Amino acid sequence: MSKLAFLYPGQGAQKAGMGADFYESSESARDLYDEAGKALGLDMKALCFKENALLDLTEYTQAALVTTCLAMTRVLLERGITPDITAGLSLGEYAAIAAAGGMTELDAIRLVRRRGILMQNTVPEGEGAMCAVIGMETEQIEAVLERQEGVSVANYNCPGQIVITGKKDSVEKTAEELKAAGAKRTVMLNVSGPFHSPLLIPAGEELLRELEKTTFFPLKIPYVTNVLAERVEDIGRTRELLMQQVSSPVKWLQSMEQMIGEGIDTFIEIGPGKTLAGFMRKINRNVKVYNVSSWTDVEKVVGGLC
Repeated sequence: MSKLAFLYPGQGAQKAGMGADFYESSESARDLYDEAGKALGLDMKALCFKENALLDLTEYTQAALVTTCLAMTRVLLERGITPDITAGLSLGEYAAIAAAGGMTELDAIRLVRRRGILMQNTVPEGEGAMCAVIGMETEQIEAVLERQEGVSVANYNCPGQIVITGKKDSVEKTAEELKAAGAKRTVMLNVSGPFHSPLLIPAGEELLRELEKTTFFPLKIPYVTNVLAERVEDIGRTRELLMQQVSSPVKWLQSMEQMIGEGIDTFIEIGPGKTLAGFMRKINRNVKVYNVSSWTDVEKVVGGLC
């Protein structure tokens, strides 16, 4: 019997119009957008559905993306598609925890709104940077980073793709050294800060104050944490892990290997885009991966799984 995981993307997956067809077609999805907008004092429909400059600003992106992912999740659950485990990349981990029953949807959205503000404002704009390193072995990248100051790994995405983070001048210098050492490509990312860098430790500490005010619930199913690439079954660990996650590397590759090793053989990426499906093709081609980014995708998933 197949074992199923729900996967949730991170920042960069957002796009104008995401979730609009769910809002039009599902009362429960519509309710979540409306409730989230009211709770945050934002026009969530305009933020997600219309072309606008705010959607790509971290302090807005995170809440918009988690709202969309959880609205889509509501529809899948209503259609009888239920996961055995969840995981989310970076901010997607909040959607994963909510889907696993560990917090309410509105608390997940509220927390990532605060998280986005802290991540955007902790390091002054222009001082931090991130860079994707393509076509180089992890061990080789880490060996180069050992000789650098102010640069570390942000994301272990999949074989052949690592993201580095840190002070802008150091990241740019390191990118040149990585190319000289054999990287196929290095791509500076269009982000507003050095995410998943030790520079964001103060943001994590501040976020912990919000986490301590939040009610968490016993998990109905496990989720996999970015920080350790391990399944979490005890919700009591979650506050500390989410604090650490802000400044720690996202171990996505290791997380997927862990899930596959536990027998998970079917994955549904929930949210705009197909980034996580692309990673999975490089991690393991023997598992099934579905995408739900539009209303028509729901029928494909239901038809494939039910």
